[in-house]
Amino acid sequence: MDIRPIEEKDREPLAALIRKIETFSPQEVEVAIELVGEALKSGNTDYAIIVADRAGQLVGYVCYGPTPMTEDTYDLYWIASATEVRGQGVGAALVSGMEGDLRRRNGRLIRVETSATEAYGPTRGFYASMKYGEEARIRDFYKVGDDLIILTKRL
Repeated sequence: MDIRPIEEKDREPLAALIRKIETFSPQEVEVAIELVGEALKSGNTDYAIIVADRAGQLVGYVCYGPTPMTEDTYDLYWIASATEVRGQGVGAALVSGMEGDLRRRNGRLIRVETSATEAYGPTRGFYASMKYGEEARIRDFYKVGDDLIILTKRL
């Protein structure tokens, strides 16, 4: 498996992968695909995307970028892997690739926002396994009964 920066040829395969992620709402799919386009723009400094390429097929990605108005803090915006490769280390390889990039940029803190719903339980477990800890929780943020959980990791 090759972990590498996104290329223009990845635009449509990545959009197709994003559309298949069962936990993403239609609005989330739209925003995630929009950020793919932003990341591919010439001169972009706001978003970086690393993809997992297995034998020419995209099987995952992570989108991240500098947090505005902070020093050396970054947001992990989106991470996803194809259903057929879950549990095979794709997500861990993507996060490790992102963290390596951020260390080279002298990043010091990574922030992740996620949902408290049951559907996101595996996602929260994944982040815990990668040593991201809960920093804050805003109750009923997304809607009643759906808290926002903010996770962080210091590099």
